Amino acid sequence: MLTVSLITLGSPDQLTGGYLYHRRMADLAPAHDARVDFASVPAGPFLPAVAAGRQVARAAKAADVTVVDSIAAAFLAPWRLPRPTVAILHQPPGGIDAGPAWREVQRRLDREVYRRCELLMLASQTLVNVARGRPCVVVPPGSDPGPPLRGPLPDLRQGRGLAMLSVGNWVARKGILDLLAAFGRLPGDAATLHLVGRTDLDPTYAERVQTRVAAPELRGRVVVHGPLPPHEMGPLYAGSDVFVLPSYEEAYGTVYGEALAAGLPVIGWRAGNLPNLAVDGREGIVVEPGDLAGLASALERVALDDEYRARLSAAAKIRGRELPTWRETASLFFDTLKGVAERARR
Repeated sequence: MLTVSLITLGSPDQLTGGYLYHRRMADLAPAHDARVDFASVPAGPFLPAVAAGRQVARAAKAADVTVVDSIAAAFLAPWRLPRPTVAILHQPPGGIDAGPAWREVQRRLDREVYRRCELLMLASQTLVNVARGRPCVVVPPGSDPGPPLRGPLPDLRQGRGLAMLSVGNWVARKGILDLLAAFGRLPGDAATLHLVGRTDLDPTYAERVQTRVAAPELRGRVVVHGPLPPHEMGPLYAGSDVFVLPSYEEAYGTVYGEALAAGLPVIGWRAGNLPNLAVDGREGIVVEPGDLAGLASALERVALDDEYRARLSAAAKIRGRELPTWRETASLFFDTLKGVAERARR
């Protein structure tokens, strides 16, 4: 059996794309004669976390191969890494949520760790340029949104024309305030908007979102679900008509893939990985970043033009079938790690 030590930051049970990716791999590991053991650098002040990183790196030596999550890489930079070590990148060096000063520090530390890895596993093709000639392989997330829904679809429209779904944590780069501003321009009976995601990561931003949701033009038209585990997402995808997330930066955007797999047209900014997943006017609508009028127009068209929305939905379903499932992702993930481990034993 292949034993994998996966080093991450904080609890591996967090509901974000990278953490959910790792949980999926751990759950599917037995089917590939493998086991994934999580080793967590404690989330907290930088220097104590770096000190703890040394112990985590030492403990990982017992595994056949160590995998370093990109969110934890900087904390391991001062220490000797076990051999062999693979880095899995869900974000570019330096991350995507910190301020400019810290991002520059983290970028240098991340690159130092990646330089010492045998291989870089990348969550999307958009990250290939960060490999800088290092051996790399793209292992994208799966796109199946969950088990088939049994029973009647949930009534997410709530008496309005259609249901729009958005899945993203309440942080500025996800564009939640932009979405609410654009959605507020729709006629009151056009759609109900459902927001799924953590609301506690940026309290200042979250307060602005809550204030906007309570505004007269949105009151009663937006449903805030908070964070939901994967097994509760299936009914929301199945009961929605459109998916919208105007995110400014996504290394992959797992939720876009899940929406396409559910046959939902996707709407968002021409940023991150979305242009690689959906073509404007075919599987969804891709708007120039920051164009609120364009975003509002896109929402209005899919809400009021049933024929157009049906064409987008049909194309989205076809595109969704082209994307990898989680089982296919796991096959590539563990085959790649087994190859690294075998080469290290020679």
